Amino acid sequence: MYTDTERCVRAVRSKDARFDGWFFTAVVTTRIYCRPSCPVVPPKPENMTFYPSAAACQQAGFRACKRCRPDTSPGSPEWDRRADLVARAMRLVGDGVVDREGVPGLARRLGYSTRQVERQLLAELGAGPLALARAQRAQTARLLIETTALPMAEIAFAAGFASIRTFNDTVREVFALSPSELRERATRSARQRSDSPGASGVLSLRLPFRTPLNPDNLFGHLAATAVPGVEEWRDGAYRRTLRLPYGHGIVGLTPEPDHIACRLTLSDLRDLPVAISRCRRMLDLDADPVAVDEQLRTDPVLAPLVDKAPGRRVPRTVDEAEFAVRAVLGQQVSTAAARTHAARLVLAHGEPVDDPEGGLTHLFPSPEALAAVDPDTLAMPRTRRTTFTTLVRQLADGGLHLGVESDWAETRVRLLALPGFGPWTVDVIAMRALGDPDAFLPDDLGIRRVAKELGLPSTPAALTARAAAWRPWRAYAVQYLWATDSHPINFLPV
Repeated sequence: MYTDTERCVRAVRSKDARFDGWFFTAVVTTRIYCRPSCPVVPPKPENMTFYPSAAACQQAGFRACKRCRPDTSPGSPEWDRRADLVARAMRLVGDGVVDREGVPGLARRLGYSTRQVERQLLAELGAGPLALARAQRAQTARLLIETTALPMAEIAFAAGFASIRTFNDTVREVFALSPSELRERATRSARQRSDSPGASGVLSLRLPFRTPLNPDNLFGHLAATAVPGVEEWRDGAYRRTLRLPYGHGIVGLTPEPDHIACRLTLSDLRDLPVAISRCRRMLDLDADPVAVDEQLRTDPVLAPLVDKAPGRRVPRTVDEAEFAVRAVLGQQVSTAAARTHAARLVLAHGEPVDDPEGGLTHLFPSPEALAAVDPDTLAMPRTRRTTFTTLVRQLADGGLHLGVESDWAETRVRLLALPGFGPWTVDVIAMRALGDPDAFLPDDLGIRRVAKELGLPSTPAALTARAAAWRPWRAYAVQYLWATDSHPINFLPV
């Protein structure tokens, strides 16, 4: 979009928050870059130039606006709606792969050469993987500076910087303030708001999103299917344990009118950007609800459902392998039965964690731990037992990889080749684990029942043909169709 100068200028002049994260406005006279909705008086069009990423702005010598804080914009929805090389690379950068494995590791995961990855990212985003990772490190540093009392040296290494000097130089260059000045500004703002300090070791953050956001099905689904010990709904928040690259974490997520309140406890602060990225992905916070709803409203059957409660998101996951295992446990059984099966596995094979603020007790078992389970101890039919054991072995030995970089079409083929994997299981994994916004469930009994009630075709083939008009947002159409039912997944817990 950033190449359409006229459209970008209109968005900036109208301060349209819908375009935050789609592009960034750099002002050549002040050398500052902003989000489109920046509240300051818009600059003259001839003084504006547009970039597709904050990293590209920083690489061109612009610093972040202190007023609108463009580095905290929601992410571009492009990376969640596409499955090409650039989109998969961006999801991996957000998951911290460049910091942990370097650019060669990023390229290896994508199956391309380092040169190909760098060239395509530079062509589309105006910045290579190192610059993109540097921008993410700067944002992580800012979060830690502003929300913790940690010494600056600890923050530098937790954010992924190789040295204190690089940390200081990057913060000054990106934010035009030293780390200590950033902390002083944050402390002053907190005093003005009368914020009370959080509990020791707990990070309190705000996760932005594009409005509207309807939290009912999003948090209702996560709460209704919560596995005891791993997830819970407590005091208006969805809480769960997180398995992370350097350790583990516990997160509490509370829906607010203009943000998601996030309370995060980490065993290793280096996991902060990964934890935030995975929580945003689980809640589908980078979606563009206006674009989705406009498309779905073109169908006269869906239009009333969208108008009644716009902004529905697709509830996803923080761990793709975990979700695939839970999808198998949920085959042909009730939600309650699936939770019971999962809870038994968690108690027997999950890793214990401490949760002073609630009732969480374990991390969900890793594929390696589940692959070592004696199949005879599994309380499920023999055919599903075979499906389960085949899946966890494939995940454990690397024969099947489910991650943010997965190619959606290729992964579907691999899943369908496993015993016991039919279209419903594959598509629900595609929708909620892989993040395919066009995944569709025409075989789902609930969808077929609702379709019949609404006068839509109820056979899978005919419903799929009718749903062609909903592309590329059929996963969101599923949420609107499910929402007509009285199932607990559609309501925030009391």
